[in-house]
Parts: sequence; C-alpha cells; structure tokens
Amino acid sequence: MRGKLLPLASLYLVQGLPYGLQSGLLPTLLRARGLSLTRVGLAKALYAPWLFKLAWAPLVGARGSARAWLARSTAALGLVCGLLAALPPSESGQAGLPAAAVGLLLLLNLGAAVQDVALDTLAMQLLEPAELGPGSTAQVVAYKLGAALAGGGLLALLPTLSWPGLFLLLATAYWLAAALAWTAPALGQLPGPGPSEHPCYTLRLLQDMVTVPGTLWTASFVLTYKLELGLWNGLGAVACSIAGSFLAGVLLARHWKPLPLLGSVLQLRLGGLACQTALLFHLDTLGASLHPSTALKGEGLSLGLRAGPLGCVVLLPSVLPGAALLSLCLQHFLGGLVTTTTFTVMMRCSQLAPSALQATHYSLLATLELLGKLLLGTVAGALVDTLGLHPCFFFLLILSTLPILGLGLAPSTLA
Repeated sequence: MRGKLLPLASLYLVQGLPYGLQSGLLPTLLRARGLSLTRVGLAKALYAPWLFKLAWAPLVGARGSARAWLARSTAALGLVCGLLAALPPSESGQAGLPAAAVGLLLLLNLGAAVQDVALDTLAMQLLEPAELGPGSTAQVVAYKLGAALAGGGLLALLPTLSWPGLFLLLATAYWLAAALAWTAPALGQLPGPGPSEHPCYTLRLLQDMVTVPGTLWTASFVLTYKLELGLWNGLGAVACSIAGSFLAGVLLARHWKPLPLLGSVLQLRLGGLACQTALLFHLDTLGASLHPSTALKGEGLSLGLRAGPLGCVVLLPSVLPGAALLSLCLQHFLGGLVTTTTFTVMMRCSQLAPSALQATHYSLLATLELLGKLLLGTVAGALVDTLGLHPCFFFLLILSTLPILGLGLAPSTLA
C-alpha cells in the first residue's frame, strides 16, 4: 500500500498548488501592485472551471487511460506556468494583470480541474476497498499541504524570487509530477479503460449515475455536511484539519466503518458548535461588544480575538481567549475527520459504478461537495447584516443537525 500512497500523495500535493496560489499568493501580489480589493475579489471568477468538471469527466472515463490524462494535464499545467512567468502584472498605478495573463490563469484552473478528475479516477482504480481510508487521508492532507505551500510558502520567498521566478518554480514542480505520473511503478499496474456502453453525453449517462447504489444519499450528504462550516475561519485551521484527517485515516485503516465514524464525529461537532453559541451569549452578558460593525475582517486569531462566523474576528474579554481558541481548533480538527471520512464514502460509492462511469460519477459528487462548502459562504456577509450574530449561530446549529439526521437514511451498500 505504501507504494501506492506515496505517488498519490505527491500528485495530490501538486494538485493543491493552484488553489493556494490564487487564494493566498496572487491576492497579495495584486494588492502590492496597487489593484483595488474589488478587482482582486473578482479574480475568484477564475475558479469557474472547477464547477464544470462534469463537462469533461466523461471523456476522462471513456477515452484513454486515467494515467495518460493525468500525465498530460500535469505537463500542460507546467507549460501554462512557464508562459505566466513571461507575463508579470503591471506596476502600481497601471492596468494590473494583462488580459493574456488572465486567460492563462483561467487555463491553469481548467487544466487543474482536468488533472483533478484524472487523479481521482486513478485513485479509485488503484485502491482496494480496505485502502480507501488511508488513500482519502493522503488525498486530503497532501492537497491541503500543497495549498498551504503555494499560498504561504511561496509568499515567504517573494523577497528573493520575482514573479517569473515563482512561476518557473511551479512549472518545474508540475513537470516533475508529470514524470512521476508516467513512470511510477504502482501506477503502471492499472488496467486499461473498459469499453463504454454509451456515448459520453447522453441522458442515459445521468440515469446510470443516479442508479449506482448509494448515489442519491451520498450526493445529498456531501452537499449539506459542510454548509455551516463554510462560514467559519481561524488561525491554525490547516494544522488542526490535517491532524483530524490523519486520525480519520488511522481509524479507517483499523477497520472502523465510515458511516458510524461519521455519526460520532458529527455529533461531537454539533456539541462544539453549541458550546461556541453558549460562549457567544455568555460574552454578551459580560458586556462584550459583538456588533458586526465592530468586527475586524480577516482570518487571523490571536489572544484576545475570536473568529466568529463568516470570517469576522471579534474582540473578546481577556478572560476567555483560551476557550475561544480551543473551540475553533476543535472545530477544524473535527472538520478534518469529517472531510476524510466523507471522501472515503464518496470513493466507495463511485467504485460501485461501471469503470467507464467512475470518473464522471466521482466528479459529480466532488462538484456537489464543493458547492456545499461555497453555497452559504457567498452570502455570508448578507446573513450577518440581515439576521445578526445570534440568529446566525442558531442557524449554524440547525444546519449541523441535517447531516446527522441524514446518516439514518444511508443505504447499506455504503456501510
């Protein structure tokens, strides 16, 4: 199993680079060159290809091997980064990113989304059912580490590396990953693609995906299990989440069943959210000012600060910063447990589909998982402005009960 997990983890780490690049490094670079927050925020539209993976997932599943798709898409990402190295953003006071650079960043996301489909398909073909837990851990942890390296690690190199140097470094990483995908012995043992019984884009394709045992339940679960967590943020989130993902992998490797594990962790998470809500009301009784107008927008957390819903950092009385910090770390730790276990269930469900359908089936579930995380995040500010903090916390508690109730409806094929 180690021979499988090491190349998969390396490839998933590289897969996380575009997200970290555009969520952490790129906004900092653009702001340093004088672009407004509005224009920097609009750059999130470049993530659009990730929401349309179903458009090309059938091609990955039916035309050629997943390994070939993975190697070629990864090499293409290296080429795009090489071209971006030649197109640095304008200096402060000028137009900002050239149109060609914007187009290349869009291509970067398109290539990364294709790479995502190919790598997930390869992982499903490579891993045995008993290996899905450790495999999901490698997937989630390596992806988060890749995003952290691109978003924070490369940022630390900015004083010594220019825009061209950063993208040439990324290009080198992609080309090395493409070589790994093509030469790794474990990946060469995969069977070739099976014959497809129907064209790629037909109504029957959707019907076949829906009839795969457990699909409707898994789709509903991945769409809702992180709705409320899309509103939370705080320092140490990556470290705590990775720790939770590791623990999930250990428990699943020791033959814990995914659905009972999900039930236990979701109940713990609900209890943690209830404690945070009680803490909020206790702060009000102490006279703490929690009006959104006094909140400091950001993702950091230090002693005396508390990260509330929607990424707002709120001042705390000096007697309670430790409790606030502990509650946030616990939530991200449990979130890592839930994410890794959920991805294991997703892979198990997609492995029940015919081989030619697995890439599209998993892409559907992964797209719904992404929508579940982003759905409320897009209207987060409006919720606080309209409802206020107290109703928002109660709303989070209600949302947190939905996945727990949904586990009682899980089909036996996923147990």
